[in-house]
Amino acid sequence: MNLNILRYFDVESSSEEEYGNIILEYVLMRRAKIFRPRHPPLETWDDVDFCHRYRLSKETVLWMVTEIGNDLKTPTLRNNAITPLEQILLTLRFYATGTMQQCSGDLFGMSKSAACKVIHCVSRAICIKLKYFISMPRTAEEVKDVVANFYKIAKFPSVVGAIDCSHIRILSPGGDNAELFRNRKDTFSINTQAVVDAELRIRDLVARWPGSVHDSTIFNNSRLKVLIESQQLGNCCLLGDRGYALKKYLLTPLADPQTAAERLYNESQIRTRNVVERAFGVWKRRFPCIGSQLRVALKMYSLSL
Repeated sequence: MNLNILRYFDVESSSEEEYGNIILEYVLMRRAKIFRPRHPPLETWDDVDFCHRYRLSKETVLWMVTEIGNDLKTPTLRNNAITPLEQILLTLRFYATGTMQQCSGDLFGMSKSAACKVIHCVSRAICIKLKYFISMPRTAEEVKDVVANFYKIAKFPSVVGAIDCSHIRILSPGGDNAELFRNRKDTFSINTQAVVDAELRIRDLVARWPGSVHDSTIFNNSRLKVLIESQQLGNCCLLGDRGYALKKYLLTPLADPQTAAERLYNESQIRTRNVVERAFGVWKRRFPCIGSQLRVALKMYSLSL
């Protein structure tokens, strides 16, 4: 044991001033760095077990390294620097379990503070690249394919996307604005809007509004509304639930269908729009960190999508 620590217990032999200086010295004393062993998951697990634990295949993870690896490189390799591959695997493990960051860090031989920084950096790097992978149809041919796939579900024409919001639970952020994040279910959350196509692919994502904000408010303040109102997607429409106002480009179910045609419309609309509900279920099941509760500081949510 360090002799300086033993001096704390010898109170009678020290004056009050000396005792205070010893306490300050101990508080400011840096802990020794511990370099824990890191086991390479790519070699430890086969393809099936790896996908169960990280929710992505080895091939996809290696592709991610090529896409965002340059953004994650450290200036030097001194002090057992964390490689881009290790950073991505740690972050995916956090996404896949939804557990404490310290638990994910322990798995990779990293401290809690290192794990927190890694998860933040990787998440930011992914967000920067998302615009290249999450987008509404860009060409007339792509719009035509999306509409055709929706039509196969329940014969609903001219649908370019199904829209809905889902609450991602978070810890109370504290401070003066904490209650803005309390939703109608009395929990704290981020209200996340998504547009999904018939193949459950996310085409548009907005994840920056507090849980108290209504779904229609998010849509009215989104770039998606401008995009579809300007008919850049052609004469197409979105399908939503009754949380949205009925518009010529956003169709919702009828509140009280009376005729056979109205009932058939409702059935077709609901069956076609169901893809967005399924997409949220698949998303939260695959990455439990958003299906349970995110346990990170509010500043981490500032990565607007």
